Amino acid sequence: MAKRRHLKHRSVFYRRFTSAAAAPGTLVAQPEAEPTRVKLISFDADAFEEVEVRPGDLSPIINRPKDRVLWIDVQGLRDHGMIQQIGDALDLHHLLLADAVNVGQRPKVEDYGRVLFIIVRHAQRDAERGFAWEQMAIAIGDGFVATFQETAGDCLDPLRERLRQGKQSLRTHGAGFLGCMIVDGVIDGYFPALEGVGEELEQLEGQIINAPSRDSLHQIYRLKREMMSMRRSTWPLRDALSHLLRDGHPLLEEQVRPYLRDAADHVIQIVDIIETYRELGASFIDVYLSSLSNRTNQVMRLLTVMSSIFIPLTFLAGVYGMNFDRSQPHNMPELGWAFGYRAFWVVSLAMAGGMMVVFWKLGWLGGIGKDDRET
Repeated sequence: MAKRRHLKHRSVFYRRFTSAAAAPGTLVAQPEAEPTRVKLISFDADAFEEVEVRPGDLSPIINRPKDRVLWIDVQGLRDHGMIQQIGDALDLHHLLLADAVNVGQRPKVEDYGRVLFIIVRHAQRDAERGFAWEQMAIAIGDGFVATFQETAGDCLDPLRERLRQGKQSLRTHGAGFLGCMIVDGVIDGYFPALEGVGEELEQLEGQIINAPSRDSLHQIYRLKREMMSMRRSTWPLRDALSHLLRDGHPLLEEQVRPYLRDAADHVIQIVDIIETYRELGASFIDVYLSSLSNRTNQVMRLLTVMSSIFIPLTFLAGVYGMNFDRSQPHNMPELGWAFGYRAFWVVSLAMAGGMMVVFWKLGWLGGIGKDDRET
């Protein structure tokens, strides 16, 4: 079972920690960067070994067997000295190391000659706090793959387990195939997060139609913000993988291309889902405003009906409530009539009943509250 990752919830706005006057390739990590741990996995078709590198001891990397594939898994980016030593041992370009350490990079694929460099972001989603993103940098070289990630634990535990179990498709291929499987594992981690968004959208749709509220509106904008952050992580990756498929690379053997194409197809599928969810979010805002307008119209119709009924009654009550001289019956004969009070109520009720019948035939009374009950 994959270990649940505890990633950092960052703002969608990028913060730059590198000084404007810093030289290109300067290693600058975020202030809250975690301690650096390095794990090594070396394997071939018949052997598998997994060890953790002690600080300052890079001999397992420097003296790595040439007939095995080595996976250098760097978790935590605080120790710049150790990361620089790993880069020197693998002959990695200093700009590559800078992009790996300075998180917040755009997903991309870069060719450094003997090393293929890929940056992706893997995601974890919490229903209350939304998406948490972590950058993963992948350097693929001749016989090795180096991954640099911000925190310990990731979505690649199933891949490690397959290596431990000796799956031949992993053990018999080279570093290019392992790098492709790492990228594919990160991409597949997007689908559970998107499923959570889809479930929230389904619940939100009924809530907006039946009982729109300010909380519903806040939830809509929160989901739109999440989709914006996910779009920023998937669109550049789609373009990067498309260029890599088109141009190829010497480190990616011909048998690796179908798996890379499958990963690219997954990214395209994710992009389509994101765009669909973004359109749904925009339509939900229109539905929310329409629902509020419809409920307002229902209330205004009810108030109009009530006002229309009571306006003539108020007129009659006002007329016969005036302070006429009662000693002069000829001024207002009904004041002295023995049945005047009863006649007043008969006339008032007849007017109110007649107006109710007219409103009912017009459909005004039957429509009040009807839309809410139907939904």
